[in-house]
Amino acid sequence: MSIFLSEEIRSFVNDQVSSRGYSTSSEYVCELIRKDYDRQRLRDRLFAGATSPKGAVADADYFERLRSEVREAGPP
Repeated sequence: MSIFLSEEIRSFVNDQVSSRGYSTSSEYVCELIRKDYDRQRLRDRLFAGATSPKGAVADADYFERLRSEVREAGPP
């Protein structure tokens, strides 16, 4: 896959790679995509829970278990 980045964005990416310890710009972009994927999955699960019948209490332990499930499932 190829993407076009403006010079300003390319410079930002290169700065992030240098300052945050990434090996390549591809590694940085993949990390951003993984984080976005995880956020989307969590958002979908929260919406499903909000529209489902009343069930378990949504306390801190519940959300930590949910986050663990999302992390374990990983990207498709």
